[in-house]
Amino acid sequence: MFDPKLSMQSLNRLNKVDYEQASKNKIYIIIDQVRSGLNIGSLFRSADAFRIEKIFLTGFSPLPPNKEILKTALGATDTVTWEHHADVVSLVQTLQLNNIKVFAIEQTQSSVSLQDFNIEPNDSIAIILGNEVEGVQQSLIDICDGTLEIPQFGTKHSLNVAVCGGIVLWHLTYLKLKSGFPF
Repeated sequence: MFDPKLSMQSLNRLNKVDYEQASKNKIYIIIDQVRSGLNIGSLFRSADAFRIEKIFLTGFSPLPPNKEILKTALGATDTVTWEHHADVVSLVQTLQLNNIKVFAIEQTQSSVSLQDFNIEPNDSIAIILGNEVEGVQQSLIDICDGTLEIPQFGTKHSLNVAVCGGIVLWHLTYLKLKSGFPF
């Protein structure tokens, strides 16, 4: 006999009002120069799943209510707080002034492998996810507190930006949960 799937009702998901009032995971996503609304919508869904604090959309990234974003977000644009910022450098500097450490998710000479990275439960952290082809802009890497890299073992040197974001968000949330972060 197979293990039956849980019903939507038995999953005890938060409704929109309860989600808005729930404590948030002090993780911020900066989506910079991402072309695909489908990728951005998927990142909204991951942000909702891990109850992150906020998404910042920058550069030429499409904004909700773009139909591609809505298609993959499945309502997460209504639950996850987001803002658009025209000046991503200023945004990063403002976050850092507010004691939020900012990390580019990128392969660099000094990037830290995700499994070697650690944070404390109450740490506030922002991750920058860059363009599907070019990655994170060097000008942003230059002002970040560091770079994080997902170890990969195949023939490709990159992951889809939405997949990458989901992996990083899960790992950061796992580290916080393991350290006693109360959800």
